[in-house]
Amino acid sequence: MNISYDYYKIFYYAAKCQNITQAAAILRNNQPNVTRAIKNLEKELGCTLFLRSRQGVRLTPEGEKLYQHIRIAFAHIEAGEEEIASVRTLRQGTVSIGASEIALHCLLLPVLKEYRSLYPGIHIRLYNHSTPQAISALKNGLVDFAVVTTQSSISTDLQSVVLKEIPEIAVCGKAYAALAERRLSLADLTEYPLVCFGEQTMTYGFYSELFIKRGLNFSPSVEATTVDQILLLVENDLGVGFIPEALLKVTGKEESVCVLKLKETLPSRKICFVKHPSFSLGEAARRLEEMLRELAGTNTT
Repeated sequence: MNISYDYYKIFYYAAKCQNITQAAAILRNNQPNVTRAIKNLEKELGCTLFLRSRQGVRLTPEGEKLYQHIRIAFAHIEAGEEEIASVRTLRQGTVSIGASEIALHCLLLPVLKEYRSLYPGIHIRLYNHSTPQAISALKNGLVDFAVVTTQSSISTDLQSVVLKEIPEIAVCGKAYAALAERRLSLADLTEYPLVCFGEQTMTYGFYSELFIKRGLNFSPSVEATTVDQILLLVENDLGVGFIPEALLKVTGKEESVCVLKLKETLPSRKICFVKHPSFSLGEAARRLEEMLRELAGTNTT
């Protein structure tokens, strides 16, 4: 049978209200139209669905059987409509983010704090990845988007935009505080123990290339796995480390370490927003993208 959905909708409300006039009011229709639709449905099905009286209408045995099915169907439809409305108004939903540690500390955290206060019903999944891991997760559809440092590992088949540039600084602990009174070159720093990430990381490659360009050997004495560890190791006098300048403020470590004055200017890091052009973002992810781009002053196009 190819019976109009509108007929079933009218039948549902008439059966639910047991009154044609009330059903017409809910449907923003008039009583003759509702009555005509019910008669057409009865004709299509070949049976009487309602018994009419001055008090209203009541279902026949056939009408009762039909109503049990229609009631379940409309409950699912209404639940679906409510769920869609909740998602569109950001009362519920999920957003998954792949974020490198530096991007998380220096940009993403304050935005997530504001986002959470605005949309407490949204479930946030945050994956702390290296930049290559975050890009791989994005390509495999495991995250909605990535917020990472450096553009060099972002393939051209992805859409990326720079959200923020963050200067790098060299820092040391109190045992090396005398270094902060001098103006140092990178060559001078090679005479002291260096603290950095391991060889397989983008950060190691970033500094290795920087030193090699100046004919210097980059050979860290201590390897860390997180930027928090670098700060902790430097703070406890295990060597000189390189960190994003913004990290000192967000971690409250300004008084715990000394910032070194360098003759060379360290290249800035770029924090990038990356998404896959073939994957459409849900409403929750789109709103977070808008907030990140608003902070950076970039468009969402």
